[in-house]
Amino acid sequence: MDEKRRRFEALAMPHLDAAYNLARWLTRDGAEADDIVQEAMLRAFRSFDGFRGEAARPWLLAIVRNCHRSALEQKKRHAAAPLDDQNDDAVASGDPTPEASAIERGDSRTLDKAIAALPEEFREVVILRELEEMSYRDIAAATGTPIGTVMSRLARGRALLKAELTGGSHGV
Repeated sequence: MDEKRRRFEALAMPHLDAAYNLARWLTRDGAEADDIVQEAMLRAFRSFDGFRGEAARPWLLAIVRNCHRSALEQKKRHAAAPLDDQNDDAVASGDPTPEASAIERGDSRTLDKAIAALPEEFREVVILRELEEMSYRDIAAATGTPIGTVMSRLARGRALLKAELTGGSHGV
């Protein structure tokens, strides 16, 4: 095994679960998250010669984030008009039926659903801070945003999450 591969396995691979977790929350789809992580790991390995020992986790999660953005752009470019607009609208809305909402109340899926409903810029920082337990500095590095922006997005994301979970908007 060559040195690059050994270093990559030692520094990047321990963060594979965090990469998948972020991808899963960004995409809201397990299969799509698998694709994003696979592409991210490939990109990370290819560019690993340029990695100079900074924190591997934010570096890898920034690559995951970029792969997600690239996939979104590719989807937009290749989007085709639906054949039957009426059926697609019903499926695409993603709004749960009242029955589904009732079943999910009191379940841990309620929190997952509330997080998934957050706008991406807020969901991303909430996931990185609360689930991945990253520092503000590492989140800033992973997202390419200033620490102040990370802090304000986190505060806003938490407020939106609280409002969603308590059933009120509370001016947010």
